[in-house]
Amino acid sequence: MAGKQALNIVKMKKMKQDGIPLAMITAYDYPSAQLAEEAGADLLLVGDSLGNVVFGYDSTIPVTLDDMVYHSRSVARGAQHTFIVTDMPFMTYHGSIDETLRNVRRLMQEGHAHAVKMEGGAEIAGAVQAIVHAGVPVLGHIGLTPQSVNQIGGYRVQGKDAADAKRLMDDAKALERAGAFGVVLELVTEEVATAISRELSIPTIGIGAGRGCDGQVLVYHDVLKYTADYRDKRFVKTYADLGAQVRRGITEYVADVKNRSFPAEEHVFRADQGVQESLGTLYGKGKVEVRS
Repeated sequence: MAGKQALNIVKMKKMKQDGIPLAMITAYDYPSAQLAEEAGADLLLVGDSLGNVVFGYDSTIPVTLDDMVYHSRSVARGAQHTFIVTDMPFMTYHGSIDETLRNVRRLMQEGHAHAVKMEGGAEIAGAVQAIVHAGVPVLGHIGLTPQSVNQIGGYRVQGKDAADAKRLMDDAKALERAGAFGVVLELVTEEVATAISRELSIPTIGIGAGRGCDGQVLVYHDVLKYTADYRDKRFVKTYADLGAQVRRGITEYVADVKNRSFPAEEHVFRADQGVQESLGTLYGKGKVEVRS
């Protein structure tokens, strides 16, 4: 978007203080990033959810660092005036600090991200702190953490009892102390998400976490119903049905090709006068006739 100034982590914290919500959406390629930027999104998330919505995997676990670098670089080309956060995929920040920083370096230098996102709470605080000390902004992510879906027993709402609420609060505070500039709260009860948002000085960004967060994030394909087999989700509001429009458009195209109504006269290019006769003379098959 011409003239748009990208946010930074200082401005985001000020927006929280001023009560101005942050609007974040995922993007996975050049055109989706362009459109999201033109629509005014504050932040773009190159999510490892691309494993589900782009690659067709059952989870985010198969997504690799190379996948994230490739898609992050595409998004960065499409949205040159928007703050871009890129997910660190499964098991790329649970080894040594040196290995973790090498992976971060790739997302920043090759993927052109402005920040990285990491799933987990207190258990990854040391890695978060090391990355922040290296000069890279980190967005935390707690609640439902899809990379740990096999460990936490599926896609379940978090924060339903007092013990779980305390765990989430402790994790959020640990990420804040480690230097994270914000925290994504996914599938967390509204009461717990609101309490965490009030307790932290850094922004919270909710997805299925209710109205008390400092911002919201949704998946591009959910917002636009951009899939053939879309399943409704309680925490999502869809704003367009691209899947139906795409299917209808391609169906009409196939029909036009089959009945020869495409290409029509307005879609073809004509040669100079006399070329038809010369072609017939050259190849001995008479004048070249074309459909009308």
